[in-house]
Amino acid sequence: MKKASRKDKPLVLDILSQSFHDNQSVNYIIRQDKNKTERIRQLMSYSFEICTSFGEVFLSDDEKASALVVYPEKKRTTLHSTLLDLQLVFGAVGFGNIVKTLKREKLIHSIQPQERMTYLWFIGVDPLAQQKGIGGRLLQEVIAHSNADNRNVLLETSMPRNIPWYEKHGFKQYGELDLGHRLYFFRRDVER
Repeated sequence: MKKASRKDKPLVLDILSQSFHDNQSVNYIIRQDKNKTERIRQLMSYSFEICTSFGEVFLSDDEKASALVVYPEKKRTTLHSTLLDLQLVFGAVGFGNIVKTLKREKLIHSIQPQERMTYLWFIGVDPLAQQKGIGGRLLQEVIAHSNADNRNVLLETSMPRNIPWYEKHGFKQYGELDLGHRLYFFRRDVER
């Protein structure tokens, strides 16, 4: 695993945009129209920038998988983050989805524990490289990185097929939310 740089951004956006094209949670907030693919890319661009500022962006060594993590206690409102929020609204979410998106975020934060953590926002593998263990290796490296920094790893998934995969990697479900689709909350505590 390596830390992604600014020059890696197009590659990271390609991987994550393709990986999350049919994701229920992503499509819940993205305006659904003929520009859906570009809107998902804009969401991933926003997420890349937020993680660059308040977390980390990782690539697998073979550059076929990427993970975006945020350290919530480092996140703060800045001029840059406010501009990114506006770009997200105009480019991806749309005005019609603002209230729904803000409500969703408030509900998520009400379930998430308020603790020092690694929040695994997105992890994805190039669709042509899936089912080869690449994502699992990257996830294990993110876990090891978090363990070294004494951080639990938390995440959500809206894809029931991903639940056994997270459980296989030591995650335990701690919550669930109904948004018209199910959002499952998982955590993996630091190994001591």
